[in-house]
Amino acid sequence: MTTAPTASNRPVAAPPERTLRPRTAALLGTLLAALLAGCASPGPERSAPPMTTAQQLGLAANPLRTAVPWPDLGDPALDALLRQALADQPNLAAARERVERARALADATRAANGAQAALSADLTRQRYSENGLVPPPIAGATWSSGDLNAGLSWSPDFFGLHRAELAAALGQARAAEADAAAAAVSLSAQISRGWVQLARLFAQRELAERSIAQREAMLALVRERRAAGLDTGIDLAQAQGSLPELRAQREALDEQIALLRHQLATLAGQPVQALDHARPRLDTLHLPTLPDTLGADLLGRRPDVLAARERAEAATQGVQAARAGFYPDIRLSAFVGLSAIGISRLFEAGSAQLGLTPALRLPLFDGGALRAQLGAREAERNAAIAQYNATVLEAVRQARDALVSIDSVDRQRAEQAQALERAEAAYALVQQRERAGLSNRLQLLAAETAVLAQRRTSADLQARAFDTRVALIQALGGGWPDEATPQLAAHRP
Repeated sequence: MTTAPTASNRPVAAPPERTLRPRTAALLGTLLAALLAGCASPGPERSAPPMTTAQQLGLAANPLRTAVPWPDLGDPALDALLRQALADQPNLAAARERVERARALADATRAANGAQAALSADLTRQRYSENGLVPPPIAGATWSSGDLNAGLSWSPDFFGLHRAELAAALGQARAAEADAAAAAVSLSAQISRGWVQLARLFAQRELAERSIAQREAMLALVRERRAAGLDTGIDLAQAQGSLPELRAQREALDEQIALLRHQLATLAGQPVQALDHARPRLDTLHLPTLPDTLGADLLGRRPDVLAARERAEAATQGVQAARAGFYPDIRLSAFVGLSAIGISRLFEAGSAQLGLTPALRLPLFDGGALRAQLGAREAERNAAIAQYNATVLEAVRQARDALVSIDSVDRQRAEQAQALERAEAAYALVQQRERAGLSNRLQLLAAETAVLAQRRTSADLQARAFDTRVALIQALGGGWPDEATPQLAAHRP
């Protein structure tokens, strides 16, 4: 007896294989072209302001030097302090960590834009509903299911989005490196200038001590002369009045010395009492020799100039990335693995699964979000270029000002040397007259007062000579080479 097929046992015929007709393919192509044409428009391109070129200022771009060779000022104690500062200063340590962070972000951008592979494994213990989509015998029972898959995805960079994002991230990393180098140059300059000022304060204190001793000798002499009836009470009062002022000046110098020691110790990352015994001297410092001609291309290696330029270039790449966001983003994904209800069947041949997932992201209408993002990136680029131009102009001004100050101080020192020489010659003549009995002790002490005043001025000018050269070293990004660059020479005024 033949049983008629029912709905439950009737064989299901396989659907006929269908092929993509030429008319359908043409329709899909037309639709894709229409989608591309309807893609969100970036609008008119906003032009970038011109960057100040090296040729406009007579400069040449030099490679970044992460370790700037700070010139030797001839004081081993200062050299040791600079080494401690560059190694231990917390702000420099923070700058170095910012460099590492920027490098890590660049590596993350590079990794995100490359091919991605992943392996996943899942195990689930589940009771299936009797009234759900899953039929018996699974429905109403508790089963274990497992999945083991390996996937691969890749987004081809047809429109330069990934290249621009990576270039921007690398530019930010290089800018962070230049910032760290600029911080090292600035710190070295602050410590060097502070050390010179400390030496100046000690020189002034020695002269203050000598002035106090001289005024005390004058006071003792006036007292003797008054007792002998040669001077009046007015002379004695005048001699007594100058001593408190000189002692107050000495106390002020002691205060400045203590505060400056604390400042230098803090700049070097040391406890405030670390330099309580530091006593630099101007006569032991070495004045760097300035060549008659300096290579103007030295300004091109200033870390702050390099940092500003890297940021401008990174911001330019950011604009390119924002503009590439208006174009289609294509991602290809594929997976292969095993999936089964019942762990014992997971590794059977019938549990295999695989798939290919091409994906297309095409911005059509986004309410102006992409255009607003592009406008923001263009504004960032223009601001970065303006900042670079300002940094270059400021660098040129600082170097030029330092050269002007150096030449002015050198001329002042030459004139002051003559003034000191004449004061000392006058003092020597008074000494001769005093020994010959032609002048008295008061005249000799008065002549010495003039000599001490000239020595104070000389000490200040000597310290300024060091300070202006350190300022030029800082303005040039760390100093100058042994030989000037003749083809791009900036002659001193």
